[in-house]
Amino acid sequence: MIKKILAWFVALISVAGVVAVSLFFFATRPATDKKSEVIYELHIPKGMSIKDTAQELQNNNIIKSWSFFYYAARFSIFDRTKKFKLKSGVYTVKSTMSLEDLYMLLQTGTAENIRLSIPEGLTISKTALELEKAKVCTAQNFINACNDIELLERYAEAAGFSVLKGKNLEGYLFPDTYFFTEGMSVESIITKFLDNFFEKVSQIEELKGVSPEKFYEILTLASIIEREYRVPNEAPLIASVFVNRINNNIGLYSCATIEYVLTEIQGLPHPERITYNDLKIDSPYNTYKWAGLPPGPISNPGLTSLNAAAKPADTDYYYFVLTDPATGSHTFSKNFDQHIKAENLYTKKNPEKK
Repeated sequence: MIKKILAWFVALISVAGVVAVSLFFFATRPATDKKSEVIYELHIPKGMSIKDTAQELQNNNIIKSWSFFYYAARFSIFDRTKKFKLKSGVYTVKSTMSLEDLYMLLQTGTAENIRLSIPEGLTISKTALELEKAKVCTAQNFINACNDIELLERYAEAAGFSVLKGKNLEGYLFPDTYFFTEGMSVESIITKFLDNFFEKVSQIEELKGVSPEKFYEILTLASIIEREYRVPNEAPLIASVFVNRINNNIGLYSCATIEYVLTEIQGLPHPERITYNDLKIDSPYNTYKWAGLPPGPISNPGLTSLNAAAKPADTDYYYFVLTDPATGSHTFSKNFDQHIKAENLYTKKNPEKK
């Protein structure tokens, strides 16, 4: 009798062992095959429990059993040499991953991406403030790095130049949507901007083969166009006005350059309006006082402005004035009399703007 009981007991143990092994292999295998693959972005904030993580994985069809993952983690099944430690971060997980792969991945602490859109026309200092608001880096650290011209010089060869012009990175911080991580180095942040800038300008045929000096002139012109145009198809026309003026040694008369002097050089708040006294400021960036381009860019232009500066429209316009604030469109004129008429017509339609 005792022998029979022992035999049954051994048999039960054997069956239990087989079942346990089968369950182990079943639970640790991927939840689906490649054809039915599910890809999920798993966000694990600081303090999230292993149980909640496991349940989220099961709820999104990444694993078969949340409880098996939970106990595998609690008892360090896949790595007996160290305790499982769940780390916060953002993970791209797939239903084709084994439980062991997920177990290892969720201990790496993949850094969470910070998505930040930098609009066209910002300066270095204003870009720095956007980065600081998003907690990517401090504004001052970014500004300091942008004044490190060695960073720019490293890109000279890659851009096909022996040297790149500029006393800082103004103009080279391409406006776009970026993904950063909290605590990443300032140099890595700037590298993202510069990589993007040179990738984008490589698409502009008119910039291929130009000298460093010409490239910088076009970049400077683009930075002014960026602050002047509102309707994209007018950007080449505005570029033509400035080019015609430069070719005839006439001042650009761009209010955007005065704003740059006031806010970026003098550190004043953005003016509600430009005064006649502002037009007299003694600065090489004052295009009312000096003919030609200013010493360097006054903003970071996007592709619309860069294309316009590289290939201006062929016109005989010398003036433009905003005549439809609602749409942002301008009236372009060949001479001063036409320009005054356009201004007067706008004033008559909008007497409150006198």
